[in-house]
Amino acid sequence: MDATDALNEIAFWLERELAPTFKVQAFRKAAGIIAGLSADEVAERVHDGRMKSTKGIGDSTFAVISEAVDGAVPDRLETLRERNTQPLASGGAELRAQLRGDLHSHSDWSDGTTSIELMVDGARFLGREYQALTDHSPTLTVANGLSPERLSEQLEVVAGIDSTHGVRLLSGIEVDILESGELDQQPELLGRLDVVVASVHSKLRADSIVMTQRMLGGIRDPHTNVLGHCTGRLVSGSRGTRPPSEFDAARVFAACAEHDVAVEINSRPERQDPPDDLIQLALEAGCLFSIDSDAHAPGQLDFLSYGAERAAANGVPAERIVTTWPVDRLLEWTHAKR
Repeated sequence: MDATDALNEIAFWLERELAPTFKVQAFRKAAGIIAGLSADEVAERVHDGRMKSTKGIGDSTFAVISEAVDGAVPDRLETLRERNTQPLASGGAELRAQLRGDLHSHSDWSDGTTSIELMVDGARFLGREYQALTDHSPTLTVANGLSPERLSEQLEVVAGIDSTHGVRLLSGIEVDILESGELDQQPELLGRLDVVVASVHSKLRADSIVMTQRMLGGIRDPHTNVLGHCTGRLVSGSRGTRPPSEFDAARVFAACAEHDVAVEINSRPERQDPPDDLIQLALEAGCLFSIDSDAHAPGQLDFLSYGAERAAANGVPAERIVTTWPVDRLLEWTHAKR
């Protein structure tokens, strides 16, 4: 098999398993090193010893490249494939099968770990019909949020990728809801995007009145399509835990229903956001939902399994989940208010 493909697939499965970043990056880096070489050049360098001495190629990655060059599926890849034969979540299988796409993911343009192209490759590998690229907005400097100039540049890149892959790449942003309730990007640019996910990332311990007004401002903006990880909570993971923000959920979800904004069911295992009781409140309020991965690496795109399990357990009907919709219907909905 192709050695570059083997290295990238190993990284994909490791990302899916939430392996340490340094392990994943060893395979991604090696793939990048040999990506520009022809198959003959890779084989020649393996056989004459140059590959083994190449900076950035370690014992594990060299073994994978050598086995691929010899015409075999590398042992490391075989093991990972066998270990990842089952879905990440046991529940929600019927709903998971109805999901067509994902409206929340990140690339290395902000705080993701890989290129846009590799994220699209991951979506295609998983059989997605569409994938939204939603890198962060300027105020979130810790995540290398996109200035208006960088977002404009990214739009050109997305337009070039759209027709060259077997999955529809949608332009988008995860835009901060500022303390004022305004969205953290130029309205003209937001109007050019396919999908706008609006989230709160700062001052998460503000009192309920302040947080509610802030969220309502973001929801009422006509560019907003999805309210991202609404409580901001963390229940596990390397960042530790964080309690949910306090806000008037009844008012927030009523506004989502009124302004046709979907409530995100964030599939990251460390978020599980919203909690089950808030999913029930959003259901009662008549909200739409979007099951999203919030992936920061290709393998994490498969986190949708976790979101599908939680949505099914809470009785969320598939027809109220926008990521079960065909892309034409989805885009008609996202552009309807603009």
